Amino acid sequence: MSGERRASAVDESRRAVIDTNLLVRYLTEDDPSKANDVKRLLLKAAQDEVRLLIPSVVIAELVWVLQSFYKLERSEIVPLLNAIVHTHGVEVSDKSVVSGAIALYRDSAMDFIDAWIVAFAEEAEVRSIYTFDRRHFKGIDGIEMMHP
Repeated sequence: MSGERRASAVDESRRAVIDTNLLVRYLTEDDPSKANDVKRLLLKAAQDEVRLLIPSVVIAELVWVLQSFYKLERSEIVPLLNAIVHTHGVEVSDKSVVSGAIALYRDSAMDFIDAWIVAFAEEAEVRSIYTFDRRHFKGIDGIEMMHP
């Protein structure tokens, strides 16, 4: 596992985890000074001076913040998420699940967390989800919604 992560040209000591608030400042530019700080950090990552790690939970929190506080629509959020996930020098944990959740969120009426659950099930090759909220998962092919 660590060999896979060390494939980057970035020295192990130059890796760092980033928090949701950095992405919020960068994407919303509500604090121009902080947005510029994050932009410089992302440029360092793009130049392999640092490797930025984003825990997948940060992506989920980012969606919640952008929807709840900034009132962005999913059509505005999806391109932002895709840009983050595909930024050179940025490593998102559970990238295939995150990408699947973004696609489901884009293509359905599901909220992001429900899309995440479906993407996780698909990645794990599980075809059943136990839930009390069957209506949240309507129209998902190949996944059976079950009641406990």
